[in-house]
Amino acid sequence: MFLVRMIYASQASPVFEPQDIKDILLGAKLNNAKCNVTGLLCFNRKFFLQCLEGSRTDVNETYRAILNDPRHQNIILLDYKEITNREFEQWNMGYVPESQLTSKINLKYSGGPCFDPFHMSAESAYQMLLELRNNVPTS
Repeated sequence: MFLVRMIYASQASPVFEPQDIKDILLGAKLNNAKCNVTGLLCFNRKFFLQCLEGSRTDVNETYRAILNDPRHQNIILLDYKEITNREFEQWNMGYVPESQLTSKINLKYSGGPCFDPFHMSAESAYQMLLELRNNVPTS
């Protein structure tokens, strides 16, 4: 079994409702636990940035479900690579909402303090996710 890491960004679609984030997280935690996918999700009511780790088959299946989820639009794949170990193994789906704690980290890895993963390189997005994992309380 090959491990892979995928990072993608998307926008909340017009059908997205504020309470949908709870449904997304609950569904991700349950589904990811079944197939041993781990990862971290950042969301600010407009943009999603997510890292998924696991077997190639399971990560691809999870991503296919996201591509077909009407709550996402403008989905772009930022990075996809084989890895030797997981960085987010402690969560089936960790979650970092935008807060004052994240503004300085956003500024460090992008052009400004506002979270917009569409203006980040794949490496910047990955490094930001690692820093969020290490420095911001995650649910």
